Amino acid sequence: MSTRESMAYDVVIVGAGPAGLAAAIRLKQLAAEAGREIGVCVLEKGSEVGAHILSGAVVDPIALDELLPDWRELDSPLTVPVTENHHWILTAKRQFSMPHIAMPGFMHNKGTYTLSLGNLCRWLAGQAENLGVEIFPGFAAAEILYNEDGSVKGVATGDMGISREGEHKPDYQPGMELHARYTFFAEGVRGHLSKMLKAHFDLEADCQPQTYAIGIKELWDIDPDKHVPGRVIHTQGWPLTDEVGGGFLYHQANNQVALGFVVGLGYKNPHLYPFEEFQRWKQHPKIREILEGGRRVSYGARAINEGGWQAVPKLVFPGGALIGCSAGFVNVPRIKGSHTAMKSGMLAAEAAFDAIVADRTGDELAAYPDALENSWIAKELKIVRNAEPFIAKLGPVAGTLLAGIDMWMRNLGIGLPFTLKHHKDNEGMWRQDVAPKIDYPKPDGVISFDRLSSVFLSNTNHEEDQPVHLQLKDPSVPIDINLPWYDAPEQRYCPAGVYEIVGRDEGEPRLQINAQNCVHCKTCDIKDPTQNINWVTPEGGGGPNYPNM
Repeated sequence: MSTRESMAYDVVIVGAGPAGLAAAIRLKQLAAEAGREIGVCVLEKGSEVGAHILSGAVVDPIALDELLPDWRELDSPLTVPVTENHHWILTAKRQFSMPHIAMPGFMHNKGTYTLSLGNLCRWLAGQAENLGVEIFPGFAAAEILYNEDGSVKGVATGDMGISREGEHKPDYQPGMELHARYTFFAEGVRGHLSKMLKAHFDLEADCQPQTYAIGIKELWDIDPDKHVPGRVIHTQGWPLTDEVGGGFLYHQANNQVALGFVVGLGYKNPHLYPFEEFQRWKQHPKIREILEGGRRVSYGARAINEGGWQAVPKLVFPGGALIGCSAGFVNVPRIKGSHTAMKSGMLAAEAAFDAIVADRTGDELAAYPDALENSWIAKELKIVRNAEPFIAKLGPVAGTLLAGIDMWMRNLGIGLPFTLKHHKDNEGMWRQDVAPKIDYPKPDGVISFDRLSSVFLSNTNHEEDQPVHLQLKDPSVPIDINLPWYDAPEQRYCPAGVYEIVGRDEGEPRLQINAQNCVHCKTCDIKDPTQNINWVTPEGGGGPNYPNM
């Protein structure tokens, strides 16, 4: 058996997203101010920083202003300020605009920018490296390491060169252990290791269940005559009826628009097909007229945290912390989370630095959650904490009305005297025989497309001869439960065509897992009705390679 080598750092950060990179930068800044050396390492499972980053995105620079006040002079990718902010209510053929006066001021997108979040992370990585942070893309953290006292010791990267059957191939290389005084988990939504930590340390004992949505996105080059840099459009209503969700379309740089559709994963109808809802949404006359004459250039998908303040777990445990979307700080009504993710990383970094200066190691960084409770993150999320559950419980019309009233009141310092609860997204799905079927139109190949041609545009690639990273706890469940009860919903909720029921015509149905198509969105890990699918990290460097998402 091969012995793993190890490297030691003061802080190891799992994930080179906004939270992880902001934490790394802040640690190095504090060390420079104090005249100290501090070793900081960031692991990234994507082939490069930004390869797995997907968001709208409209970014509030409040955290960036605090972290790098001179970012405007550092050739940052925040070059397109939001100039117009529209909220549309759609019916099948018509569009109605919600007046700005009906929305609280914090939803007006004043002072924000629209850009590729992947490009922001690439730029942040450059700033971090300039400060001495070591960043290792293509290395997936696959295992949590523990000290004898039970505290987190660090992580180990996954072994490379293992065949599908679990045997060592000629290019086999054992993983590397990375030890740290403190380890930050910044894996993003439904992180593989973060999920394990929540269970191991019972971090969700005193919070509501986290809830999620699936966001599916495309990038288009459009007719320059139709392009208005900085125009931001959000929609709700059609084609969804009772489900939480809606669309977005952002006019970004270089005559491109980023557009996408979000569907809350608490939906009940097993026949609902989020990918097809997105394709149908693009055929709305007001959306289609923007896209006609354009060309689709990229595609991807990612789960989104929607649970809000009441679903934030305990953030610290001996030897580490959850930051960013591993914890879940998305402001759902604002459709923003990168600013809160960055701020959480900065607060965790400050707590860890003070602990290291005090020669502590492996304990709980209690100063981090205390600082977060007193930060603008908590203030912002508490104001909107009832918005998503109101819509989920009461539907889009009544839910939106009550959510708006509650947000207005809380913004004025009052608010309704309760906090709504959540239920787990995998619970409550209707049986297929009582759920209404949904007839989706065929793609026209101009505005709407099929799923496999879409996955091609995500540049997704995995080494095929490796263990399947989508694991079934019980291989009988897909055919014995999911197929007869729910018509195998994994065929539809996956935006990449990973799951197929084959062999029906021969009377021997079985689930085929096309793991090489996986875009790492984590929807299957969240939505499977019996929680039978466990997403684990594949070999480092695998997955999508988003260029500008």
